[in-house]
Amino acid sequence: MRSRPQPKVGAVSIAPVEQRSVSADEATEVDLPWITLVWNDPVNLMSYVTFVFQTYFGYSKAKAERLMLDVHTKGRAVVSTGSRERMETDTEALQGYGLWATFQKDS
Repeated sequence: MRSRPQPKVGAVSIAPVEQRSVSADEATEVDLPWITLVWNDPVNLMSYVTFVFQTYFGYSKAKAERLMLDVHTKGRAVVSTGSRERMETDTEALQGYGLWATFQKDS
C-alpha cells in the first residue's frame, strides 16, 4: 500500500494591517440616520400635501394621507430617513413644492 504524498507546509507571512480606530462620536455620527420633517402650515391644503407626498416620494395614497394627517394633527411628520445628503435633497424638493420642511439628525 502506497502512502499518499503529504502537502508541503511552508512558512506563511502575513503583513500587519493598519486599522484606523474610530472614536465613539464618529461611530455614532455614522450610525444615526437623518430625517426630513414636514411641518404644519396655514397655507397648503391637506389634499395638496397628500399629492406632494405621492408625487415626490411615490408613496401610496394611504401612506401619503397618514403622513398628511400627522402633519395636520401633530404639527409635523417624519417623511423620509437616510443620509444627510439625501435629506438635504428631499428638504429642498419639498420646499420647492411650497411645504415647510426641515432636516435633522434622528435622535
